[in-house]
Amino acid sequence: MPSDGLWRIIRIGLVGLVLAAAVAGWALGDAWLWAAVEWSPPAYAGFDARGGFDTPTVVALLVAALVKAALLWLILRAPAPGPLDRRAKALRRLLYLAVADALVLWYPIALLPDAVDVAFQLALWTAIDVLYLLVIRWRSRMLRAAAGAMFAVELVGMANELLDELDLPELGSGGIVALGLMLGGAAATVITVVGQWRDGRWSRGTLTAGWLSVGVYALVIPLNVLFEEIFSGNLAMPVMMDAVGLVSIVWIAATARELPTGDRLADLPPARRRATRVAVAAVAVLPIIALIHPEQTPHLTYTGWSMGCYNRPDFGDLKPAERDTAFLCRARSTEGGVPPMFPDSLSDQGILAYGRALCRTKDRAEQEAILTRAGSARPAWGADPWDLVYVCPEVVGATHPELLRSTTEREAANAAYIAEENAKCHDPWPRTKGAVQATARYFLFADGDHGYLVHDPGDEAVGEAAEQAMDRVYDDSTLIGVAGSAVLVGHVADVIDLCLTVKAFRTAPPQRTAGWDQVNEVPVVSRSGRLTVPEMGEGDVGAGAPMPNLAIAGKGRYRLRVYVRVDDAGEEQHLVVVFPGASRKRLELKP
Repeated sequence: MPSDGLWRIIRIGLVGLVLAAAVAGWALGDAWLWAAVEWSPPAYAGFDARGGFDTPTVVALLVAALVKAALLWLILRAPAPGPLDRRAKALRRLLYLAVADALVLWYPIALLPDAVDVAFQLALWTAIDVLYLLVIRWRSRMLRAAAGAMFAVELVGMANELLDELDLPELGSGGIVALGLMLGGAAATVITVVGQWRDGRWSRGTLTAGWLSVGVYALVIPLNVLFEEIFSGNLAMPVMMDAVGLVSIVWIAATARELPTGDRLADLPPARRRATRVAVAAVAVLPIIALIHPEQTPHLTYTGWSMGCYNRPDFGDLKPAERDTAFLCRARSTEGGVPPMFPDSLSDQGILAYGRALCRTKDRAEQEAILTRAGSARPAWGADPWDLVYVCPEVVGATHPELLRSTTEREAANAAYIAEENAKCHDPWPRTKGAVQATARYFLFADGDHGYLVHDPGDEAVGEAAEQAMDRVYDDSTLIGVAGSAVLVGHVADVIDLCLTVKAFRTAPPQRTAGWDQVNEVPVVSRSGRLTVPEMGEGDVGAGAPMPNLAIAGKGRYRLRVYVRVDDAGEEQHLVVVFPGASRKRLELKP
């Protein structure tokens, strides 16, 4: 074993080399800086440094170099002199092998298949855990049994990983299993440190390093498992976590160093203890500082592509704490290919503040001024009340109370409105009953619609037929487009809905054109034995009540007669009569 003087020279040389490499890497470029700090070949940084590191990442690498140099100084302390029995010697060698693997050997092992690395780790830590049980003086059978159980959980996790690498059936899969095994590893560390404390041979510094190892688990578990998206696109945090992870190596090296039997080693002098506490505090606080963004850096919870933003819940279904999130989804939405209301560079807090300011505006001009100041790509569009309701329900609800409803309330209100509108429409031929018939309000697009279809929904070519009928609807003044199994009936007035009655007869009924503005008759074919009018689905277009099958004679050709009139109040009424007929002529019964 080298003398203390030679060991000290080795420590100074290696730590100095780490610091010098970091300075040289800073001067040579990002890839070399990464290699110097992360202790891996420059090629490993080819992807990360391809576009150049941002300032936070460069700062994190330089700080990590100092932290790793300080921790390496502690790792390379000379082994304590003293007698060791056969088991303790074996444990010391295995612990130093684990240290060497973490610092140096990981790279050549990484060149081998992944299963080799996992098998090596499993064999190494199985031996270490068994020797821990035999070498540490637990002074309690219950504590030793608990340690054995925790070690077993830790090794089960490694065995499960090995099975995965060998493409064999795993012991368990999924995030819950991974989290449970990681918690088992943290528990094994805790119980080992407790055993060292009860043993009495390890110094306070070693025990502190052990507890800090548990602290590293406390950081890694939530950051890696529960909040993995924190690392997305941000290299500064992984760099700092890698540096702090050396605390566990410090503990392993210190455990090996102080294995000789005897009383606990003397604690450091007060001055050195204070310096050690400062260093430990810095190592513990740095990762937390790295999580805190400066005020000007936007905090982005949701973007236009966030999966949670595809759902658009009603205001009444949300808890108060969920309403801000709903507004952020709408403010960042790019649905339909339109630009978002606010730019991606604006933080969540900034968007919410602008949103509440928009609530206090009196007109679109004020909204446009606020959105322009916020950097919006579409300031002239303003903001709609159904978006603003989530940030100021008391303001929007005063003028639009319907926006405060829940899904159940909205559906009930819609059903009541449709029923009320249907009740306003009456059968214009009450004494002439069809084989099947129905009367309902037909709702059109609010911004203008060509009309409504009478079509065969079972015809495979009905989509193409509907397009052709739409193209032909304005060919003449009748506003009726015909194409095979689809007939598009246009509206003559500028309306957003109309009263529609449909009747099917087995023979042609009397024409009865009196009282109607225009009456036309056209051919239509049913290839599947169905003819009907679309009903209102989840959208806002269609008949407000179920429409019957008008092809009462099954497959074949039919005649479709359309009666249209507009009353003095501007309400438009349509009567559609369908009956079997082979004629393919268009008839204008009343111009």
